[in-house]
Amino acid sequence: MRSEALPAASAPAAGSDAAQAAGGALKSAPGAAEPDAAPATGVTPDEPGVDRKTAVFTALKPEGEEPSAGSEAAPKGDVAESGPEAKADSRTAAVDAPKSTPGAAEPDAAPAAPVDRKTAVFKALKPGGAGTPAGPEDDAAPAAGGAAKSVPGSAEPDAAPVDRKTAVLKALDSRPASKPAGSEAGAAAGVDQPTAMLKLPPQPAELPAERTSKFVPLRADEVRAPAQPAGGPVVEAERTRQQPMPPLPPLDLLAELTNKPAPPETPTRTVVRRVKIWTPLLVLALIIFAVVQAVRPLPTPSLKLTANSAYTFEGDKPALPWPGEGQGFMAATGLGTVDSFGEQKAVPIGSVAKAMTAYVVLQDKPLKPGAKGPSITVDAKAEEDGGLDAQGESTLNTVKEGDKLTQHDALAALMIPSANNIARLLARWDTGGSEEEFVKKMNDTAEELGMKNTKYTDPSGLDATTVSSAEDQVKLGQELVEIEALMDITKLPEWTDPSGKTWRNYNTLVPYDGALGIKTGSTTKAGGNLLFAAHKMVGDTDQLIVGAILGQHQAPIIDTVNAASKEVMRATQDELDGATIVKKGQVVGEVDNGLGTKVPLVAVEDVKAVGWSGLTVKLELTDGAKSVPQSAAAGTHIGTLTVGEGKSQVEVAVALQSDLAEASFLDKLTRVG
Repeated sequence: MRSEALPAASAPAAGSDAAQAAGGALKSAPGAAEPDAAPATGVTPDEPGVDRKTAVFTALKPEGEEPSAGSEAAPKGDVAESGPEAKADSRTAAVDAPKSTPGAAEPDAAPAAPVDRKTAVFKALKPGGAGTPAGPEDDAAPAAGGAAKSVPGSAEPDAAPVDRKTAVLKALDSRPASKPAGSEAGAAAGVDQPTAMLKLPPQPAELPAERTSKFVPLRADEVRAPAQPAGGPVVEAERTRQQPMPPLPPLDLLAELTNKPAPPETPTRTVVRRVKIWTPLLVLALIIFAVVQAVRPLPTPSLKLTANSAYTFEGDKPALPWPGEGQGFMAATGLGTVDSFGEQKAVPIGSVAKAMTAYVVLQDKPLKPGAKGPSITVDAKAEEDGGLDAQGESTLNTVKEGDKLTQHDALAALMIPSANNIARLLARWDTGGSEEEFVKKMNDTAEELGMKNTKYTDPSGLDATTVSSAEDQVKLGQELVEIEALMDITKLPEWTDPSGKTWRNYNTLVPYDGALGIKTGSTTKAGGNLLFAAHKMVGDTDQLIVGAILGQHQAPIIDTVNAASKEVMRATQDELDGATIVKKGQVVGEVDNGLGTKVPLVAVEDVKAVGWSGLTVKLELTDGAKSVPQSAAAGTHIGTLTVGEGKSQVEVAVALQSDLAEASFLDKLTRVG
């Protein structure tokens, strides 16, 4: 902001620039005598050794402790310092010298107020003028400047205290653009002399001695090579490096290469450009997607059961006629438990253990129905053990060392006359000579079948340490009835050995009532025990049942257990009944081609389940181990509806209710999975 605090009374002389720049020149009013005294310090503005450019700022340097507001300033001319600082302060003394006013005598040196040099520059900005009424701040000018100024026709006022904190803000007060004549003295009264240089009024343009500043650009438009020293080496101008420009957009680059400027960017042009770029790519992607969807393999059709997955027979659970001692268990193969009695715990089972011996042998060396199987050579041990019949063991005492027994005959000797010596011979034959290893196989198999209360210590069951429960033996019996070659042997009422001797079956349930035998066992400690099985035709279903009764000690023990088992077996057969759970043509499921097309499946005949009162049977829809076609005509057999498990399982075919059409191109195109 331009200050008008000090209007010029007269044009300064040409050689007075230095004095005004230092802020120490005295101005004379028209008609007034020049003051006789030089600046108090005795140093003229042109005195060598003073840096005029920094004179004003040097004057601002504090000197010792500042006097209090009520103390008087030191007289002019008393300079305490010497050297450079004294010279600098002398410059401010010239500024502090009083000015002459027209028609007034020069007063003696008035006491000067202390100068706060640190804020002198800011106080110098306080505007003053003749038209402004005197106030506390206006009277403080002598104190800020340090010299008394003469006002025409008035006495010099005493120094008033200055509000230094607001001096700068007050200095910015606006003044009228034009001032009345005679206001210079009033303006001079409000000027802080040490900073008068900063407030010098603008010089007339016609003055030839006026200094003007020259604009020097920071960077020339032309880069000129520096002057080369005469006779010296040639120095190249310094080169500058610029950052590489970012690559242009494709269309802009094309326009530049073709010397055709790109059209200006507009929202419409941006949209059109994006459409032109992305539309071909999108079309290409859709074509690729359609081809992939059309040629990739179709999903495999699946079958789903929509009918009830279970059926419960009406009535209460049956109660079988169990004996008064021991334990028993009865189940139907593939259907579940019919009934049981007694605590299912481990007890000696005698020769019933031979059922596991036969099972392990047939697992290792299967035998087809009607086949005789490989030959087994009778060793010396088998012949020797055959003579133990004299001690009450059941043996095949007709074999001699070197004789040949087929696998079928060996199994018959094991299951019908219950020969202990043949049981040990089969164990050695199966393992290559180790009965202990065979016993380990027996226990491992029992664990696999879930027989938790069973432990075998010998292949014949003669040892009382071979124990099991009725429930565990039924689990084993349900596996045995699935082996047709073995059932062909156990259902025989008698068997003739290779020597021509006939042996009766101790299971007297056969061949009556559809009994399948399996194995008896009796010892003094174990009592009478029997693992038995039977079948019954219910409609077109051959239903198998398996039971076991252990711990019958009423003599004769073998006859007692046979009699008890017969009653339980026949009662179970009477409980078996059939019920139609699905009728012919009824929808039982659907086929799904994996593409959203589903075709109902119907039963081709009535589905009859076998069970007893209170029994719940499960239904399952399977593909019959055949792959489901992608397309087929109505009536085509697609799968099988099964009820139950094992040999008692009922199976009925299911067929398509309507045509199963091949998947269309739209189905292939829109598939997700």
